[in-house]
Formats: sequence, C-alpha cells, structure tokens
Amino acid sequence: MMKTNEINNWLQSGLSQQLTTIKLFQLLLEYSPLAIAILDRQMCYLAATEKWLKDYQLEQQDLIGRSHYEIFPEISEYWQQIYQRCLAGATEQRNEDLIEHSDGRIDWLKWEISPWYENSGEVGGIIIVTELITQVRQLETFFNLASDLLCIIGMDGNFKQINPAMTKILGYSQTELIGQSFLNLVHPQDQIQTLEELAKLVTGKAITRWKNRCLCQDGYYKYLEWQIASTNQLGLIYAIARDDSQSQQLSEQLAWQTTHDLLTGLYNRQGLEQQVNEAISLCQTSSNPAVFCYLDLDRFRLINDLCGYVMGDRILCQIANILKQQINPQDILARIGGDEFGILFANSSLEQAEVIANTIRQLIQEFRFQWQNKTFTIGASIGIVAIDKNSRDFSNLLSLADIACHAAKQKGRNCIRVYRPDDEELNRQRGERQWISHLITALEEDRFVLYSQKIVSLKEKNLNHYEILLRLLDEKGNLISPMVFMPAAENYDLMPAIDRWVIKNFFFNYSDHCQRQAAEEISPTMYTINLSGASLNSDRFFEFLKEQLATYPIAPQNICFEITETVAISNLSIVAQFIRELKELGCLFALDDFGSGMSSLAYLKTLPVDYLKIDGSFVRNIVNDPIDCATVECFSKISNVMNIKTIAEFVENQQIFTKLQELGIDYAQGYGVGKPLPLCFEDN
Repeated sequence: MMKTNEINNWLQSGLSQQLTTIKLFQLLLEYSPLAIAILDRQMCYLAATEKWLKDYQLEQQDLIGRSHYEIFPEISEYWQQIYQRCLAGATEQRNEDLIEHSDGRIDWLKWEISPWYENSGEVGGIIIVTELITQVRQLETFFNLASDLLCIIGMDGNFKQINPAMTKILGYSQTELIGQSFLNLVHPQDQIQTLEELAKLVTGKAITRWKNRCLCQDGYYKYLEWQIASTNQLGLIYAIARDDSQSQQLSEQLAWQTTHDLLTGLYNRQGLEQQVNEAISLCQTSSNPAVFCYLDLDRFRLINDLCGYVMGDRILCQIANILKQQINPQDILARIGGDEFGILFANSSLEQAEVIANTIRQLIQEFRFQWQNKTFTIGASIGIVAIDKNSRDFSNLLSLADIACHAAKQKGRNCIRVYRPDDEELNRQRGERQWISHLITALEEDRFVLYSQKIVSLKEKNLNHYEILLRLLDEKGNLISPMVFMPAAENYDLMPAIDRWVIKNFFFNYSDHCQRQAAEEISPTMYTINLSGASLNSDRFFEFLKEQLATYPIAPQNICFEITETVAISNLSIVAQFIRELKELGCLFALDDFGSGMSSLAYLKTLPVDYLKIDGSFVRNIVNDPIDCATVECFSKISNVMNIKTIAEFVENQQIFTKLQELGIDYAQGYGVGKPLPLCFEDN
C-alpha cells in the first residue's frame, strides 16, 4: 500500500515546489491503484483519487469541499474516534476491518489514516488510504471452507498455499506441505503422467484434468481427481482436487468382478479367455510352449442335490485351494462353470502339464468330506490340449479340451485325456456333431419334456408366474439338462426349431387346460417362454408366433417371451422391433441376465420390456455384499421409474428373499422359491 507520508511530504512542500509538481500530483490522483482521500481539519475533502471515487461510488464534482460526514452519514462512532485521534497527531492502520454502508452492504477494508501537516507544523487534516479486500476475504473464506482440496503451486513445483481440506484428507499439517514439492506426494507410477499434464499448462492449455495417487501421512495412497489451471502473469498453478478413492475402489472391484469368480476368487470364464487369447497370440510369434487344461468334477451334481448348495460351495472353495497349491505362479487358474475349472499352464510342455494334471486328479480323488455322518468323495475328469501356432482362439481351444474331457468321462471318469489332432478316437467322440443328430431325432420323436419353475411375487400374493423350461429325454429314458445340449443347438442353428417345438407344445397344452376349466376357475397366471437369438433373426418366426396365437385360444397377455441381455445387445434394432410387434399382439416381454453386460442401462432405454430379470451373480451374495445390494437397489429404482417389473434370480434362501422385499424387487425365482418341475397346470 502507498505510504501516507509520501503524500504528506508533498502537502508540506513550498508553494513554488507545489506548482512545479502539481501535474505529478494530478497524475497520482488519476492513476493511483489505491483509494486515497485528503481532508482538512473540518473533515472536508481537498482531493481524492479515481479509485476512491470508484470504490465508494462518488462523483468528483460533488465531493471537493464537502464534509466527509455529509458524504457518509452512516459513519459509526468507531470511525469518528479514529479520525479525532489522527487529527490529534496519531497514525493508525488495520490490515482487516469491517465497514457497513447505508444500503446494508458490508465491505472488508485494509486501511491507514495519518495526519498531514502545514508549514507551520500544525495538523492540516488527515490522509485516508484504503484498499477493498472484500473479494479477497470472500475467496479466503471459500478457500478455507471448501470440502474439496485446494492448493496453489509455484512454477518450481512446490506448494505455496493449501486449504484445511487438503490437510484433513491427506493427514499432513500446513507446515509439512508448504514449500514441499507436489511431485513428492505422487505415486511413482503416476509421476510421468502428472508431469505430462503439468507440461500442458506451460504449452498454453488453459485447464487440464487427470487422476493420480497421492501419498497420505499414514503411508497409504488416495486417488485424487485433479483440475488445474495456471496464470502466466503470476507464475502460479491453481489446483482443485477431489478424493476419488471410494469411487476408484468401487470401479476396481466391479472390474475385478467382471473377470473373477465371486465364490472362489479365481478368474472366471471371461478373465480366463483374455489370458488364453494372449497366450495364443504369444505362441504365434515365439516358441514359448503353453497348455490349456479343462477340469470337470465328477458326481458333483449329486452333492448339490443331496447336501445342498451351501455345502457344494464350500467344497468348490476347497477344491480351488487344492488346485492353487499345485500350479506355478505364472499359471492361470479359473472357475468357468458350476463345477468346471480351467488352467492355463504358461511356459509348460504338454508332458509337464500332464504330470501336474495327474497330481491334481489324484489329490481330488483322495479328497474326503463329511456331511450328516456320511463320507463323500468326488473325482475329476480332465481334458488337455496344447497351445501352438495352429490354435485359433479361446472358444476353439475350450471346445477341443471339452472333447478330451468328455472322452475322459466316457472312459469311466476320474482320468485324463490329451487332445491330439491325429487322435482318431477323439475325432469320433460324441461331440457337438453327435448332439446334432440326437437333437434332430428328439425333435422328430417328441422326446423333449416341458418343465416349469415357479416365480413368486413379492408384492401381489395372488399372481402366479412360471418360467417354462426344457429337458431332453435320451434313448435310455434319462433326462438331459439343457446346459448339455443347448450349446450344440446354438452352434448348429437348431434353436429356431427347438423354440418352435416349445411354443407349439406349450400353447397346445395350455389351451387344452383352459378349455377344460371354467373361466372363473382359472387363476391369473403368467408363463415366460425363452427365445433364442437365432429365432429373433429368423424372417418367418414372427409369422409362426401369430399363427400359433390364432390357432390356440389362449390369452396373449398371459404369455411373456424372454431373451438374454447378451442376445438383446447383439441384435438391438431387431430385438426392439420384435418386442414392439409382440406387444401389439398383446404379449409381454422380459430381459434375462440383466446386469451381466457393461452397458446394461444404456441399452435398457431402447427396449420396451415389461420384466427385468436381474442376473443371479448380483443376487446370490446380496445379503453380505454391499456392492451387490447397492447394484440391485439401483436396478430396482431405475426399473420402477421406467414402469418395468423386476425379477431376481438365484434366490436360494429366506435371507435373500427378505432382502429383495426390502429393496422393492417385484418377483423372486430360484431354488429357495421352487425347483424346476415337470409342467402341470393343475399343480400350478
């Protein structure tokens, strides 16, 4: 701030000297960046700078000669006493003070008031120099109260100023950070990116944004999301950061869940596929050997049926630990199905992998567990295939290993089979091609069987809901799960024929039931029928549906067709059109396995579905996993806004059932609600 004694010296100079410097004084009054007023002993204005006029909204012609108390009638006793002390010869100043205007405005001032003297040595009046710091004070208040991390960094990279939020979140004191290098806090792996972002400011970019990890006082790192700008005039960098640790941890956990099995903590099929495809690519350019192993537990379904899924899950975790102890650190272990595991042996020959696989098989064979005073054993059938320059992709490799594993099961289970391209026996195995002949024969001989699984309403007790399922009756009268024959049907384009068989037979049986019952005796029931992607792509399929609805006198509003989210996403425009056409006929539509895709919510807005079946991976651990619980609650709220009913799969116990009710889910389906049973309308 300009010193008042400099002005005082001018006022004390002789008249001739004043005349020679009058122009300088006029320039001072006009261009001074400070608000300055010169008053006589009667507190009347002698002069004032342009800044004084601007700050206090005054006019020059209305000011000179007028009393300061007339200009500011609201002046308090506090200021009047200061003026009197200064007229008596005192000099006073404040770095921060408050002034209230007549219109109620409040300003913060930095000021200095001192007397000026006449040639006689007597006080001629006072000089008032003020600087409005209201904006600075407000910014400092905001700086200190902000919940985000705020700091100012010099061009040397050191902290110049930080706010309390920064000390609170990072755990340091002000003295520990001021003067220290910003880069010293950044995680070593993030320093290069941080320097690159700061360099953008030097090259002229106004604002840059990025994330990095910063070291806290306790030795841990937090993820911070930065937004930084610089001012070339002052050579300072202004930075604002937000603690993104929780969001980052959630993102990492969700990403981890995408590639890992929640039960065992191993890779899942998607994660294994990424690793195997990388190994295949590496084999194309190097001589590093690798082997893929497919392991299927024998008689494990019996354990689930006799002991329940809780015991089954415990055994799967114990088997996973056995497998982990036998493989090398560079190898990849995954659970790729209910009781199926995959192992990628990196840098391993076929012979070495076979030795390890045989050890694993023996350990599983020796494994024992007790349940209700009974001892149970299991085995493992293993298929092995080498990864070489002829390997195409994961799907092909898995298919070859599956053929070998299937051959091992046919040899009596609990054994190993290595796939070799010249193995005539494996090439003749009943793989997918044999399944094709089985399926065609089953269609011709009507050896498919309709099952149904109950879907319980969590809100409307009187509404019945069932999903129609399918089983295959083989030549010996054994029931075959669709998990066994559906992949072959999908790969060889038999799904449209199977879908038609299901629809035609269900419509026939349902219409027969409706005709045999009086209208008042038929309870309102919804039946859900699964459709394949191949059927949706068939030009004649929609016409077939119209024909069946016209042939059989059933209420279309009781029929709900269902497709998986994967099918919907891969055929989005076709599916959307198909749904609209079905709804015009009066039928309803459900989207299955919702949430399994990474863009589920984005696609949902384009599909006019009536029911949303939440993927079982989010439901199974909903009681104990807060992320799964929050995800399901999110789906429930969004569906409610979109007027879509929600169905939760994998409801295995009362705790899950109760939690779903709390979250507002509409329906529940799973073994805890009802197991699949042969279709019987009277029982329904």
